[in-house]
Amino acid sequence: MSANISSELEHLTADPDYSMWHKNTGIAVTTIYSLIIIVGLIGNITLIRTFCTVKSMRNIPNLLMSSLALGDLILLVTCAPVDATRFLADEWLFGRVGCKLIPFIQLTSVGVSVFTLTALSADRYKAIVKPMDIQMSHAKICLRAAMIWLLSLTLAIPEAIFSDLHAFPIARTNDTFVTCAPYPQAGDLHPKIHSMASFLIFYVIPLFIISIYYFFIARSLIRSASNMPVEGNVHVRRQIESRKRLAKTVLVFVGLFAVCWLPSHVIYLYRCYNYSEADTSLAHYVASVCARILAFTNSCVNPFALYLLSKSFQKQFNKQLCCCCPSRRLLAPRSQSAGRNNTRMTSLKSTNHSMASFTIVNGNHGSHEV
Repeated sequence: MSANISSELEHLTADPDYSMWHKNTGIAVTTIYSLIIIVGLIGNITLIRTFCTVKSMRNIPNLLMSSLALGDLILLVTCAPVDATRFLADEWLFGRVGCKLIPFIQLTSVGVSVFTLTALSADRYKAIVKPMDIQMSHAKICLRAAMIWLLSLTLAIPEAIFSDLHAFPIARTNDTFVTCAPYPQAGDLHPKIHSMASFLIFYVIPLFIISIYYFFIARSLIRSASNMPVEGNVHVRRQIESRKRLAKTVLVFVGLFAVCWLPSHVIYLYRCYNYSEADTSLAHYVASVCARILAFTNSCVNPFALYLLSKSFQKQFNKQLCCCCPSRRLLAPRSQSAGRNNTRMTSLKSTNHSMASFTIVNGNHGSHEV
C-alpha cells in the first residue's frame, strides 16, 4: 500500500498552495523516518539474533516471532527509505521497476505480519484450549512460516503487476504530474475494489479470526481458574500463568498492528471512494503523513513490547546488546580464576574441618565404648 497512499500524498504536494509547506516539513518527517529505521533495525536484528543463538528460547512462538521480525526488517530497509523520499522530492525517483517492486515488498511484509499474528493466535489457542494435542515440531513450524511467506508473496503479485507510473491532473491548474500508483485515473471502480480488498484481506478477516481464537482462549482460562482448587498443584499453576503471559504478549502484538495500520486503511478507503477529486486540505495532508509514520512504526515496536512483557527475553536482549564490551572480557578470566581459587581453598578447609570433626567424634565414641 506504499504506492497507494503515497500517490495520494503526491496529489497534495503537487498543488502549489501546499508545495512550500511540504518542503519545509520534509526534513522533519524524514528525520522521524530515520529514527524509526534505526530503532527498528536494532530491535529486530537483536530479536532474531537472540532467538537464533539462545537454545532455550527456540520454541514455536519465538520462531514465528522471528519470521515476523524478518518481515519488519525487509520493510524498514526497502520501503521506509523510499517512502521518506516522497516528502523531499515532488517526483517519483525510482523508475518503473521501483514502482512495481516497492509496493510488492510492502504488501508482502504486511501479509507476513498479519498472517503470522494469526498463526501465533492459533498456536496459543492450541496450547491453552487443547493442551493434550500433539505439539508441532520445529520443522513443521518452519514449514508453516514458509507457507505464510509464500501466501503473502502470492497475494502481493497483483500489486506488482498493476502498479505503474501514471499521469494525474492537478485540480487547480491544467498541469499533470507522474507518480507511482496501482491504477490509472480512469473510473472509480478499480480503486474501490482495490482498497476494499486490501482492507478485508490484510486487516478485517485476519483480525476477525484472531478475535475468535482469543474468545475461546479467554473462556478456557476463566474456566480453568474457577475449576482449580484453592490449594492446587504448584506446577499446574505456573504452567497456566506462563501460558497466560505468552497469550498476553501475542494479544499486545495484535493490538499494536491493529492500531498502527487502521489509519492507513481508513485514509486509503476515503481516498478511493472520493476518487474524482483530490482532497488538498491541510488536515487531510497531516492525517496522511501521520498514518504513514504510524504504519512504519509498527515494524519497530514489537521487539520493545516483548522486552517489557518478558523478563527472560529482557535478560537475553541485554546480553546481546552488551556482549561487545572489551573491558569485561579482559576482566572475566581473572575474576573467574580468583573465584576458582577461593572455591578450592574453601573446599579444602571444609574437608579438613570435616575430617577433624569425624576423628574427634570417633575417638570419643571409642573411649566411651571401652
